[in-house]
Amino acid sequence: MAFLELKGVEKFFGSLRAIKGVDLAIQKGEFIVFVGPSGCGKSTLLRMIAGLTEIDGGSLHLDGRDITKLPSSKRDLAMVFQSYALYPHMSVFDNMSFALRLANVDKKVIDEKVNRAAEILNLTQYLHRTPRELSGGQRQRVAIGRAIVRAPKVFLFDEPLSNLDAALRGQTRVEIAKLHRDLGATTIYVTHDQVEAMTLADRVVVLRDGSIEQVGSPLELYDKPANQFVAQFIGTPQMNVIDTARLPALRDAVGAGGSADGFIGVRPENVLVRAAGSGKLAGRVDLIEQLGADTLIYSSVGHNGSAVQIVARQAERTPLHVGDTVGLDIAPASFHLFDRQGKAVARAQ
Repeated sequence: MAFLELKGVEKFFGSLRAIKGVDLAIQKGEFIVFVGPSGCGKSTLLRMIAGLTEIDGGSLHLDGRDITKLPSSKRDLAMVFQSYALYPHMSVFDNMSFALRLANVDKKVIDEKVNRAAEILNLTQYLHRTPRELSGGQRQRVAIGRAIVRAPKVFLFDEPLSNLDAALRGQTRVEIAKLHRDLGATTIYVTHDQVEAMTLADRVVVLRDGSIEQVGSPLELYDKPANQFVAQFIGTPQMNVIDTARLPALRDAVGAGGSADGFIGVRPENVLVRAAGSGKLAGRVDLIEQLGADTLIYSSVGHNGSAVQIVARQAERTPLHVGDTVGLDIAPASFHLFDRQGKAVARAQ
């Protein structure tokens, strides 16, 4: 039996069906990431699990207990918000212990739990400071610590890193991954950043327009996307997806398996840049992005009126310049096929 289970969960805002009958089973100790574009319903779904937004249809079960109608305080869940939501006049210790004090927990137990959480999060030396005396990353750790001391059955994170700068996001992401491993807690994490999803999750739930598009491990979604939406959402830079009607030569470049009427998808790292005059496709360089460890080469392929852009990613640096003519090949058996509705179809063997 799943530890946390959503059965046909729905949410309406007036006549708008925002969450459309979501079914999801989460195992104990899993790190699940909800990911998708803005407006897909990921934060709404998390708030429904937390009890902050009412469930209009379906049911929610935690550890064999139906918690659909329970208030948030009775669900044995703890949520970490994007905005930290700390009390500015309270010390770090008081912020972290607030829920326990409200529950009249013994002072000795509170001290033990707060000090243990502070030790895990490297906050011991900051326990007597107020939030305004902390950096953004430290404030986020305080918010996480406040959740830890409650020892919930499930941790809920709502885009906790979006207010941090890029370097701090990377550092805090590592800390959250280590924290999950050390605590062994069941975790549901919402983000719009697919890099966070790929690096943190045991399984990723890709949402679009209130429905689940695909659930799987990060590499399952990367290697075997169920449809064009998932294929282009997972991976940076995103997969090249080209209409076969606009570039018939691409069907020849990928072989007989690419003859289906629809779309051909190729990851940028599987596009091979050759010297002009070689390769199965001829392109013209539009843009080069030198990223240090990687180089991205954007090329136009085809005639001006119907040219398509193909992005190549390579580990080597390039002597090419904008305007140069190049040849392009596709790494063998690395392409994906999608029908006209965007659904993945099997390649011919």
